[in-house]
Amino acid sequence: MREAIVKEMYKLEEQFHIKVCCAVESGSRAWGYPAPDSDYDIRFIYVHKPEWYLSIEEKKEVIERPISEGLDISGWELRKALRLFKKSNPSIMEWLQSTIVYYQSSSLTDKMKKMQPKLFLPKASLFHYINMAKGNCRKNIHGEEAAIKAYLNILRPILAGKWIAAYQSAPPLSFQKLVNHLVDNEKVKMEIHFLLDRKMKGYETALKEQILSVTEFIPISISQLEDSINSLAVWKREHDYTAELNELFRLVLRELWFKNNSSIKKTIL
Repeated sequence: MREAIVKEMYKLEEQFHIKVCCAVESGSRAWGYPAPDSDYDIRFIYVHKPEWYLSIEEKKEVIERPISEGLDISGWELRKALRLFKKSNPSIMEWLQSTIVYYQSSSLTDKMKKMQPKLFLPKASLFHYINMAKGNCRKNIHGEEAAIKAYLNILRPILAGKWIAAYQSAPPLSFQKLVNHLVDNEKVKMEIHFLLDRKMKGYETALKEQILSVTEFIPISISQLEDSINSLAVWKREHDYTAELNELFRLVLRELWFKNNSSIKKTIL
């Protein structure tokens, strides 16, 4: 499958006249609980030829492919990605945390990872994960057959929020790590492990009844996260970082279009 994904990156480069900087896994496989039939959720950052940027017209900054043969592929243009990185966009922050890297052709992600602690905004990110958990709560986990996937889709942002509240840093993607570090109640932890086991065996929807300890854990945790927001740092940082990100954009443009840099090689990991 990795080879198939890399071939898709080559096809995108040829079709859209771009260079793919990096491509990573961003879904359940990155979180550590894929089902046997889970899609591959591939997210990538790409850069156009230099002349593409020499235009007064606004142009599309996203490339998306229809889901096909288990591949869910979408990417952001480099300037868009860096603008969102500057805003501490949670999606970009999660991509950088992914340990499943399918494709890498520049120094972009290495340099972004070095900048990440400075650009990460705990308060804004915590607000995002609280809203995600609340939004996913509106989906049904209260019926006669509460969905395993629905539980996990609520628990993941809750635990990501707990990590931010505790450490004020970007949360790891590994759901198992979040559970082990942040769930103190042994009964809740045991039930979450049960959910993970069922999910990874392909039982995504069927539960005959709610798991009461986890159902009670959810609103209590959301309330605690909301209380913790005020104790976090302000929304904005003192330094702007626009100059540094502009230089990173130009560096990647030079790496991929202006010179054959032997120290930067396309890798299949």
